[in-house]
Amino acid sequence: MSPAVVPPVGARIRQARLERGTSLRALAREVGVSPSLVSQIETGKSQPSVSTLYAITTALSISVESLFDARESAVASSPGASPGTVPRAVAALGPDPGRRIGPLVGTGGRETLELDSGVVWERLGRVPGAETDFLLVTYRPGGSSSGSGALMRHPGTEYGYLTSGELVLTLGFEEHTLRPGDSVCFESTTPHRYRNDGEVPAVGVWFVSGDVQ
Repeated sequence: MSPAVVPPVGARIRQARLERGTSLRALAREVGVSPSLVSQIETGKSQPSVSTLYAITTALSISVESLFDARESAVASSPGASPGTVPRAVAALGPDPGRRIGPLVGTGGRETLELDSGVVWERLGRVPGAETDFLLVTYRPGGSSSGSGALMRHPGTEYGYLTSGELVLTLGFEEHTLRPGDSVCFESTTPHRYRNDGEVPAVGVWFVSGDVQ
C-alpha cells in the first residue's frame, strides 16, 4: 500500500508567511537562502532540504508537525500568536475527523514528505497538543539533511534509532557513524547534520520534541 498523500508543504509555508505579513525576501534573508529558492519551495517547484525546512519553520514560529495538517497550520500561523499560545491552540483543535491519525497507523496510512537531498519523512502518529515529530526517516544513498553540507540547528530535543543501513551524524565538531541498533539523543540546538555515505538506504525512527520557538 502506498503512503497517504500529504498536501504541498510549500502552500502551507506560503500561508504562514502571508498571515504573518512577512515578505518573501524577508523570510529568505532570515533563513539564509535566496528569495528564488523560497519562491520555488512555495510553488512546489523545489522541495526544501531538512535543514532548510527547519530554518523556515523556526523563522515562522510554526512546528514541522503543523505542516502535516492544514487545520493545525492555519492556527499555528495566525497573526499575533505568541510562541506560548501556539501549542494550546493546536491542542484545542483535536484530531481532524476527516483525516484520523492514530492510535493505530497502518503502513498505507502514513503521510509522507519527500524532501530535497534524498530524504523521506513518514509520519508515524500524532497526539493533539504534543510538541513531538514522530517520524520514520529514510536517507537514500548519498542523501543528506543539507544539500550544501551546512550544519543545522533548531528548537527541541532529538532522539533517533537506526533500524537499517548506516548514517553519519556530524554533531558539533565530532562525527559518529550510526549502525543498525544504534541510537542518539541530543539537544537540537547543537549544530548537526546527517548523511548517508553508503549504497543502501539508511532507515530509522526519529522523535523531535520541544517548543516550537
